[in-house]
Amino acid sequence: MISKNLQNAINNQIHSEIYSSYLYMAMAAYADGKNFKGIANWFKVQSQEEWEHAMKFYNFLVERGAYVIFKAIEQPPSDFKSILQAFEATLEHEKKVTASIHKLYELAVKEGDYPTQVMLHWFINEQVEEEANAMEIIEKIKLVGEKSGSILWIDKELGSREK
Repeated sequence: MISKNLQNAINNQIHSEIYSSYLYMAMAAYADGKNFKGIANWFKVQSQEEWEHAMKFYNFLVERGAYVIFKAIEQPPSDFKSILQAFEATLEHEKKVTASIHKLYELAVKEGDYPTQVMLHWFINEQVEEEANAMEIIEKIKLVGEKSGSILWIDKELGSREK
């Protein structure tokens, strides 16, 4: 059985992951509105991944005999100054998610909840990848600039992302 404290913390993480999914769909809509279909695709795939993360936590709680409690999802930002700013917001958001996962892991260690610790290892590794992906895209955009035709190359590259 999982403690009430850990159950509540995981429910908060489910909320965070669903918000992440919602945020990335808002970013996809922004990119679609600017006719960057490839970048929009990247954000849509990212949104789907975040939903899957929420479901991993959901299924984990159910398997442990705990309750899943959904909270209202706040409206994400929907307008960005630029594609670069959207990806910089992505990186900042992923850093917040990483910190949240780390706090969740610390709680699992404090409570001696080994199954939760093991499950969280996957998320800890995933967050390293999430931050690295965002940083790579930011650096490419900074290198080519948004005003040049080279941003179209990035758009095409990100359009090939599949789940």
